[in-house]
Amino acid sequence: PPSFSGRRHTWRLKSTSARERALQYQPGQKIHGFTVKEVAAVPDLFLTAVKLAHDKTGAQYLHAARDDSNNLFSVQFRTTPMDSTGVPHILEHTVLCGSEKYPCRDPFFKMLNRSLSTFMNAFTASDYTMYPFSTQNSKDFQNLLSVYLDAVFFPCLREQDFWQEGWRLENEIPTDPSTPLVFKGVVFNEMKGAFSDNERLYAQHLQNKLYPDHTYSVVSGGEPLAIPDLTWEQLRQFHATHYHPSNARFFTYGDLPLEQHLKQIEEEALSKFERINPNTEVPPQPHWTSPREDHVSCSPDALAPDPARQNTLCMSYLLGDITDTFEGFTLSLLSSLMISGPNSPFYKALIEPKIGTDFSSVVGYDGSTKEASFSVGLQGIAEHDTERVKQLISQTINDIIENGFEEERVEALLHKIEIQMKHQSTNFGLSLASYIASSWNHDGDPVELLQISDSVAKFRQALSENPRFLQDKVKHYFKENTHRLTLTMSPDQAYLEKQAKAEEEKLQRKIHGLSDGDRKEIYENGLELLAAQSKTQDASCLPALKVSDIEPTIPFTPVQIGTAGGVPVQYCEQPTNGLVYFRAMCSLNTLPEDLKLYVPLFCTVITKMGGGALDYRQQAQLMELRTGGMSVSPQVIPDSTQLDVYEQGVLLLSSCLERNLPHMFQLWRDIFNSPHFDNEERLRVLVMMSAQELANGISYSGHLYAMTRAGRHLSPAGDLQETFGGMEQVKFMKRITEMSDLSQVVRTLPRIKKHILNPDSMRCAINATPQKLTDTAAQLESFFKEVAENRKERKPVSPNIIEVSFQLELNFQPCQMKTFFQMPFPVNFVCKTIRTVPFTHEDYASLCILGRMLTAKFLHGEIREKGGAYGGGARVGAGGLFSFYSYRDPNSVQTLSAFYRGIDWAKSGQFTQQDIDEAKLAVFSAVDSPVAPADKGMSRFLSGVTDEMKQSHRERLFAVSHKNLVDVAERYLSAGRRTHGVTILGPENETIRKDPSWIVK
Repeated sequence: PPSFSGRRHTWRLKSTSARERALQYQPGQKIHGFTVKEVAAVPDLFLTAVKLAHDKTGAQYLHAARDDSNNLFSVQFRTTPMDSTGVPHILEHTVLCGSEKYPCRDPFFKMLNRSLSTFMNAFTASDYTMYPFSTQNSKDFQNLLSVYLDAVFFPCLREQDFWQEGWRLENEIPTDPSTPLVFKGVVFNEMKGAFSDNERLYAQHLQNKLYPDHTYSVVSGGEPLAIPDLTWEQLRQFHATHYHPSNARFFTYGDLPLEQHLKQIEEEALSKFERINPNTEVPPQPHWTSPREDHVSCSPDALAPDPARQNTLCMSYLLGDITDTFEGFTLSLLSSLMISGPNSPFYKALIEPKIGTDFSSVVGYDGSTKEASFSVGLQGIAEHDTERVKQLISQTINDIIENGFEEERVEALLHKIEIQMKHQSTNFGLSLASYIASSWNHDGDPVELLQISDSVAKFRQALSENPRFLQDKVKHYFKENTHRLTLTMSPDQAYLEKQAKAEEEKLQRKIHGLSDGDRKEIYENGLELLAAQSKTQDASCLPALKVSDIEPTIPFTPVQIGTAGGVPVQYCEQPTNGLVYFRAMCSLNTLPEDLKLYVPLFCTVITKMGGGALDYRQQAQLMELRTGGMSVSPQVIPDSTQLDVYEQGVLLLSSCLERNLPHMFQLWRDIFNSPHFDNEERLRVLVMMSAQELANGISYSGHLYAMTRAGRHLSPAGDLQETFGGMEQVKFMKRITEMSDLSQVVRTLPRIKKHILNPDSMRCAINATPQKLTDTAAQLESFFKEVAENRKERKPVSPNIIEVSFQLELNFQPCQMKTFFQMPFPVNFVCKTIRTVPFTHEDYASLCILGRMLTAKFLHGEIREKGGAYGGGARVGAGGLFSFYSYRDPNSVQTLSAFYRGIDWAKSGQFTQQDIDEAKLAVFSAVDSPVAPADKGMSRFLSGVTDEMKQSHRERLFAVSHKNLVDVAERYLSAGRRTHGVTILGPENETIRKDPSWIVK
């Protein structure tokens, strides 16, 4: 009878929760060559942990069963290099270049287009190498697992792959033996790029000098000048000793059954090995009996707020072993109490006197090495202030030992932990894998690490038994600790020159002893590599999903539309674990043009200056104690139907536990009704930190800055994007930091506030559990009544739609522009952007597929494999701008010609149906990437893109044909057809300087 089967069905659904199923395993149970060691429920994180060991090899395994369809696999090896040749890093690149079962070149990059993975990558840390992937499709999981297992345990490690990924000597133009020999290689260029980032350089030196006696004293990623000392033989040797199951830790996460994973891992890999003693333990660092000091140089920063203040000073302390979970938990909390936010002692002592621009790039607790460290210091200081900074650090430590911390700050931190445990992210498995990686790598207990509330309870108990618990720790680890390093860094005008000279000398030494025969061999190897890179790859040995494996329709997200206090509100019911997410979009349509540049600064400071009866310290404290954070950010939202239409606004964003709703709205009320703008001292601190952060971010995100600038003259939205978040904003913030008097800025902020924080031009969205939506509606209603004085007159709203207030820019004329920014980097970021069509246009889907296909089938080979850049590709943005870009690229003008050749390749139609299908898979894996409960319904709220529009875009993607792709390449990308912009960020460039068509900045 139907009622019975219905009942049975509901019963089955209940008991088949992945968490509950996993609780049925028993310690001692044997499964596919593994023995279960421990089964533990972890209610804090809504999961069950199962710890196993492989009987034959001793490989360790942890499974986290959780009702999450975004399943993750990761395997990590303890890799402990003893030199700076970058062997673990080059190995990580090379194992992904082909294996026994999948001998084609580059299965890793090929699988990106044969899978619906939500994440695929590999990381080299200082003492481990990790290979994670995630996917929501079980067939895909098996495919990827098969490729990953074969890659790490049975790689080909061909000499040619070593040349391409690691380093090689090659003629500058490989087809011309008369051109000079140079160093090439992906990792070689990647590390040159990484070390052009002063923050990265400093962090690397700090670690090497604080732990001078073992693996942490070398650069695991590779020191550019040491990389050419690595031989292919050494690479293979390192693989044989480190990449063995006895030195491996496997982690799986999600709702797929554990047995299937174990069976596949045993059959395809582990059964083929015997146990060895990998001998990779890291010994403790011998403690110094007295503190040490050291100094390093770096390249000057062209964008530094004050060129005379570019020094960094930081003190680092060696702490205890990270496998002591509770001690690590305590020290990491203690570190936050000491440095986080305007109420912390170090912020008050170091940041507020404005001796520097911001904390040093390394700050706080670092548990990524066998023994943890704590660092504190400043960047952006003047040479003559170094002694003063040292004294302030010791003085602050003494003050903490004497005064301790306010109870409310400790509570605020524990509240933050509670929110972090409840907040659901889409890549939760990946976060877990990274969170346990270091401790587990040194044989700590990963399950203990997941039991966060045990540590919280233990911490509360320790505090109640000994009120001086934290002060005693500070005394022990900081005051009485003789293992302390003070490292200073200062710019050297000749730094880049010296680097280039050192590289030139290294090159000459390598070339010096070469006979004519050697040179001929190098030339032939170069041609051989080029031929291999140019050959069409047969990837048929690799597993692949088919386009038919993609879901034809998307699940729709239901939302309810209402109003509160006359403001339109979108309500979305979601399983948020008791958190409420609030967003409000405020239009900038009435803002005068001269204030636009100030909007990002306004957004940065509006939640950090105090409001109502609260000064900025009290405000920061309450935000920590009562919310999951409050932020305001500028938004430029291109219309999905017309290129010259866009919305400009700022987005208010905050979240809180359900019990704190009234508190959260009270904090917003103060910001709306009586924000404090008049504290010029506070403003200067925020301005300096913000400008420093922008200047530091360029070497890491240079391609994004190049893209933003290249789109500047192509659409009104592109223009505003450059104003809000491009090089123009970076330079503007630098100008503001150079002002001796900020009173003009102080006067500007209330003018902006009047235009923005006005309920007449707002719309809101709430994501919460069904029980909480009614409470929230009531809170909103009273909130809008109480901020109503900001209103002008209310226009009537229609109750059932949320209007996105788009504007049409009538007088905008797209034009061509080529811009070059000279930067103190040894690598380039190159971008060419073309104006195409908006999201709902029938050709938009074809451009999406074309971008993916160009990236995988043409640009990857030209820019990364042949050109040696770390990355490159093509993609179309939401605003209808199609961009070609490269990342950490040794070439500039050559890359631009590769972009043009890519367009010719697309127009010629020399690609197969298989190529198109692979591009579709790659596009769909991005389109279908999981969305967190907090973000459901957001594209509709922010840009007016409904589920129906998404579904028709989906259908157009499925329908894209060979003919469509050739057509759009011809119609939009072909030379002279459409307006385009070009931008390069990079080192001094003679060719460009002499070319009058370039604007040089």
